[in-house]
Amino acid sequence: MYKTLEKYLPERAVELCADLIKENSVNLKIVNQRVTRHGDYRRLPDGTHKITVNSSLNKYRFLITLVHEIAHLVAFEKYGRKIKPHGLEWKKTFQFLMLPFIRPEVFPPKVLPLIANHFRNPSASSDTDAKLSIALKQFDAQFKENSYVFQLPIGSVFRLKNGRIFKKGNKKIKRFECIELSTNNIYLFQPNAEVELIKD
Repeated sequence: MYKTLEKYLPERAVELCADLIKENSVNLKIVNQRVTRHGDYRRLPDGTHKITVNSSLNKYRFLITLVHEIAHLVAFEKYGRKIKPHGLEWKKTFQFLMLPFIRPEVFPPKVLPLIANHFRNPSASSDTDAKLSIALKQFDAQFKENSYVFQLPIGSVFRLKNGRIFKKGNKKIKRFECIELSTNNIYLFQPNAEVELIKD
């Protein structure tokens, strides 16, 4: 197991993660990339715990995702199956399990303050924390300077990976209102949504 984990995790996180996996009898599967999620936890009918994590994640996001999914397992076992998946019990569990990893030996100095801030009140996905998400993306294997919605001027036209085209509008609290040009429907975009600017 150590050899496998060494490929996907920061070096100083391997032993701690291996201990978490053993303690909680986790059946870990590392799978090809899924666009909609970084990882998944399921309790199987025979009572065993299966966690899947995307193989394409960089080592810091892989670590956060693995601990996120183990936190689901631990929270359900401790508090029962009726708790909300990303409710208070899960947040407390996730914070507790991440604490030993929030150190300069594990995370790079420029990311560490963002990690510490995120884990004061962790969200269902680190992707919704725009600053942390952008900081983590720079460690991706295929990192390129993409355009993010927050970087574009109001009125810019941009394309998503699926080909849909939008025009950027004003910011509403934390997200941007953008109009889909083919339907005139308004959608809210996270500031760190990756898009392709369409030049005039």
